[in-house]
Formats: sequence, structure tokens, C-alpha cells
Amino acid sequence: MTNDFNEKEVLNILKEAGNRPVPMRELIKRLQVPIDIRRAFRTMVRQMNVDEKIFKVKGGRYLLPEHGNLVTGRIQGHHGGFAFLIPDNKEEPDIYINPRKLRDAFHGDRVVVRVEPLRMRDKREGVVIKVIERGHPVIIGTYHAKGKNAYVIPEERRIPHNISVPFKYSSSARSGQIVKVEITQYPTLKLPAEGKIVGILGYSDDPDIEIEIAVHKYGLPTEFPEPVLKEADKCLVEINQQEIEKRLDIRGLKTFTIDGETAKDFDDAVSIEKLKNGDLRLGVHIADVSYYVTEKSELDKEAYQRGTSVYFPDRAIPMLPEKLSNGICSLRPDEDRLSVSLFMNFDKKGEMAGYEIAESVMRSRERMTYTNVSKIFDGDKELLKRYKDIKDDLFMMKELVEVLRKKRMAHGSIDFDLPEADVILDMDGKIENIVEAERTEAHRLIEEFMLTANKTIASHLFCMEVPSLYRVHEKPELSKIEVFNEFAHNFGYHIKGAKNIHPKALQKILKEVRERPEERLINTLLLRSMKQARYSEENAGHFALAFHNYTHFTSPIRRYPDLMVHRILREAGKKGKFSKKRTKELEESLPVIAEHSSERERLAQEAERDIVDLKKAQFMMNKIGEEYCGYITGVTSFGFFVELENLFVEGLVHVSSLEDDYYIYLEDRYMLKGERKGKTYSLGDRVCIRVENVSIEKREIDFSLLKKTL
Repeated sequence: MTNDFNEKEVLNILKEAGNRPVPMRELIKRLQVPIDIRRAFRTMVRQMNVDEKIFKVKGGRYLLPEHGNLVTGRIQGHHGGFAFLIPDNKEEPDIYINPRKLRDAFHGDRVVVRVEPLRMRDKREGVVIKVIERGHPVIIGTYHAKGKNAYVIPEERRIPHNISVPFKYSSSARSGQIVKVEITQYPTLKLPAEGKIVGILGYSDDPDIEIEIAVHKYGLPTEFPEPVLKEADKCLVEINQQEIEKRLDIRGLKTFTIDGETAKDFDDAVSIEKLKNGDLRLGVHIADVSYYVTEKSELDKEAYQRGTSVYFPDRAIPMLPEKLSNGICSLRPDEDRLSVSLFMNFDKKGEMAGYEIAESVMRSRERMTYTNVSKIFDGDKELLKRYKDIKDDLFMMKELVEVLRKKRMAHGSIDFDLPEADVILDMDGKIENIVEAERTEAHRLIEEFMLTANKTIASHLFCMEVPSLYRVHEKPELSKIEVFNEFAHNFGYHIKGAKNIHPKALQKILKEVRERPEERLINTLLLRSMKQARYSEENAGHFALAFHNYTHFTSPIRRYPDLMVHRILREAGKKGKFSKKRTKELEESLPVIAEHSSERERLAQEAERDIVDLKKAQFMMNKIGEEYCGYITGVTSFGFFVELENLFVEGLVHVSSLEDDYYIYLEDRYMLKGERKGKTYSLGDRVCIRVENVSIEKREIDFSLLKKTL
């Protein structure tokens, strides 16, 4: 009997068995497998299990995934001990997993989960029945030794287990040191996780250790391999004259960059001209990274693996070597640079009258900052004089932006405009303050122009019917909108047409809450109800922006999808035709690139957020005992979270510290309610607290409640 034949027969038997798992001995008996090939048969069945064609369950029995109500995916842990399964099939909803049903699965593991009957409204629950692949065989954490016990507290807060370390495997680590521990035994209901120290990074109070932790914790590459650096060295410092002659020469055009004060890589520049008919011709000029980073080169392979640049408060981990990111690909002032230019003509109503895409060579006139542009808009006389050559261009741009933004909002585009934290560090890299990140008219100007450019390029590629990458954002799930509606109703707000929701309905809510006490709360909850934007080879549109077509084109220095879009634009040219071979290549590779890029983006965001949370915990260390007021931003069965006013720091008031009553958690109302006195603590309530404790290791801050205010 051939293996193919055996596999088919095994699948047929399991199909007939339905939900009843079948033991190996029954398979052998039913198929009358001869004794001399039973070992080979067992090996084949086990391989089918490895290949996920069938699944092995308790008692060494097998069944088909669909019959066992089994779902594969990756565990996303929570510091509270519970977890969610994020299914491999992105169409399936997440599955809640109770701590007792995680078995030995950790955050990041790829597992098989059996879905159980619904017990909670709209929340599927499951139990882990098999770990397919470990996500974190080595964990970063802080080593502690007390008496006869030694253990490691993981830096990853979504791994709620301490790792026990026998002294013979401690590798001379000392208490308080950050270590790498290899898991030798995963936790069960009766036994803790166990491991051995395989590396010592240093002490947690060393400022440089923070990035080391993030690098190891999230698997971020910091050093570029030698072949990559050698390729970067070969990139020409001066542009070849022959290449210049092939391109549109716009070195005489007034182009300039607008970025933050500390920016080093400038991948976009802008220009504007007033045409004879009164239309405005906006130019968005993007560094032509694809000219230097060719497909399948060492630079390209490394850029793909990294997926994106990662930005921390005091440094960045770039996607490309510095020779490119801060050098030949950066649109520095008064230096010739290769670029891809998009010219868009707009009439007075903001309607696009035409556009042109060209490979170009440019020379930026100025390196402008958001601060200086904002001051110019405010009438700063000194800066108006200093930048007299481009001030008229800036005011024309401001005029155009107002029209474009008004038009975008009229179509239903959503702008959450939530305040973000800006971490201020001193010369030693220690946190000095936390302030609200500045978002000026200059920021909005560049944002609007980049949105418009990305939308135009996406429409161009879609109309050409060529394979490409898109930035997509699907409609929110009806169940999440219904939950939001129930809560918003308490404040007198309601989303109409939830079953066939349009972004205009959400935009209307945001307008209604503007400058009201509950504005930030409603904004935050509505944002949590939305799906996460991602990359896709399919053009599914962008719900939040209310765009039918959208991509990422404007940042090829720091995002791999933008680099791919540039390549596709170059290959498509004006005719938009690919060979059958190339079309097939792209159709096979783009889904993989999209998924990988989305994963790398999420990983970068987690790492960036983690470092900011660490800085916030450090900032609060010397504030224990101090009193502040803030707003309740989250309510759980174990307490409520409070974000302090003007500090962007969040901490927990544990329910056990509320000694005046026994509080019951009302999940559907995001509320804790006293059983005897009826006192409530809900989302959006203003309270005053005292800082009681700060855990740097867990990035956790504990508050005690002083009073609830009006």
C-alpha cells in the first residue's frame, strides 16, 4: 500500500467517525495493516498529525479538525492569567481561554484549541489540547534568589508564570540581574515552569539595558550582517549622470522637507505651484529607495525580515543601514537625490483634475521643522524673513490642506485625534517628564498630503489591475459596535445603522462628544471597537479613512510595504502590464509579504509601547505617596484603571483596596457596584488617588482610592 492510499483511507475512517476520536489500534484493525508495515503506518499517521491534516487528542486518539471543533492559532496572553487564541484563519473570531484551560501553553505559542459551547454572550471559549510550536523557548526576565528558591520574573507581562531555576542551572546569576532563561519544563496545574539561565544581560538600573531587553524580548535585529553592509557600501554617493538623464529633473523646483526636530531620515518632500487656471499643483516627492535596494539583494532580504524601523524614545532600530537611511536615500537639503514624484492638480473645491507619476531627480531647498512651520503660520516675523523664499508656498499648502481635509471629512473619514504621550529624557537617558505630544497645523499638513498621495497611488494601481499591496481596514464587528452602543447610550449617544455601518455614523459621534467631559472616554472606547489596519494583497478599502483605495507609498526608508509599492510602480510603468510569469510570482509572494509586514508592524508597536510603559514606571518610582486625580479608563473584576490627568500614566486601584463594601463587576456596564451601599465606579468617572507601589519588572503601578469626584 502506498502512503497516499493510506492517508486517504485514514481520512475516510475519521470522516465516518465524526466527533468520535479513533485510536491507532482501530485504524490498524479497520485497514487490516500487515504486521511488517505497522511501524511505517504509525509513522505516517503521526506525520499527518504533525502536518495538521488530523489531530491527536487525549488517549492517543485521532480525529479531523472540523469534527473536533478544533481551531489552530497563536496564544495571546494577558497578565491576568487568561488568554485569547488568535486563529490562523483571520475570518474567525478570537477565542477566550480560561487560565485553567491553557494547560502548558504560553503567550506566543502556536496551539490547537477545542472550542466549547457558548457560555458568555458573543464570546467563544476554548481549551488548549495541543502545543504545535513554542513561541518563547528562551525568555528574558529578572532573576531573584531567596533562601533555597530561585526564579525569574518574565519581562513579557503576558507570561504570568515565574520560571523556577534550580541553583545548579543559575549560571552564577545574582538577584536583580536581567537574564535569559531557557524553558526546560512548561507549567502544569500542579508544577511550575522551570528553566536554566543561558545568558546574563546586566542590572536593570543600567540605562542601556532597556534596549537590550527589548531587543532580546521581541527578537529585534540590531546589527546588520556583513553582506548587507557591503552592499550598502557599494551604493553610489554621487548620482550617475546617465541615471539623471533618464529622469524628470526637478532640481529647479522649490521642494522642501518638513519633519520633527530630531529626525535624521527624510523620505518625503513637498512642493506647490499655482497654475494659470488657478489650480494648485501639489508635488509629493518620495526617496527612490527601490533604485538602491533591488529585489532579492542582501539589502532587500534584510529589509524584508525587519519589515519596519522601530522607534524608541532615545534611539531607533532602522530597517536599512545608516548609509542609506540617513545618507543617499535621505532627502537632505542642497544635495541631489533620486526620487519618485507624484504631482496632483487640485481645483478650488479640492477636486483632483489630474495627476502624474515620474521617476525624478530633486534637490531639497530647506529642511523645515514642524515647530518652525507652525510659527510661520502664527506670523513669526523672524522666521517669515528667514524663510521668505518658501513662505508663500507654505501658505498655499495651508490653504489646500484646509480644502482637502474638509472634503475628506465630508466623505466620513474618522479622526480620533487622541492625545499621545511624549517621553522627555535627560542627557543620561533617564526619564525627565511625560508631556502631551505636539500635533500642530504643520503636522496635519504633512499628514493630509501623505494621505492624499497614498490614496492616489492606490487608485492608480487598482485601476491598472496589477498585483499590489494595500493598506486595508475592515468594518468593525457588529458585536463590538453593539457593546459600544449600550455603553454610549448612558451618555445619550447612539450609533445608527450598526448592522450596515458607515464611517459617517462614527464620525457623527466624535463630533457630538467634542469638548465634552466624556470626549476622551468615548474616543478611546470607539477606537477599541475598531479592527486593526493591516497590509493585504486584496484591496478591501480603508473603513476609518472612508477610502475605497489606500496603500502605503510615502515611507520606503522605514516600511517594507512602501518599498514593494515603489517596485510595482516602476515595473508597471505607464502601460501597467506584467508578464504572466511575473504576475504569478507577485500573486504568490504578495500575500506572504502582507502577512509578514503586518506581523512585524505589530511587533514593533508592542516593543515601542513596552519601552514607553517602562519609562512611565520609572518616572513614578519617586512619586510613591503622592496624590493625583484622573479618570477611570478601564474596569475589570479585579479593580479599575485610572489615567492621571496631564501625565498619561495609568495605574490600578485593586478591588481588594475598596474596603467600604463588597463590589460586584457588571461587565455589560463597565462598572463595579457596591453590594450594600450601591456605590459605583464606571468608565469616565473622575477619581483622586494615592500612588502606593510601582513594579518596574511588571510595568505596573498600584493606586489607592482617596475619593470619587464630580
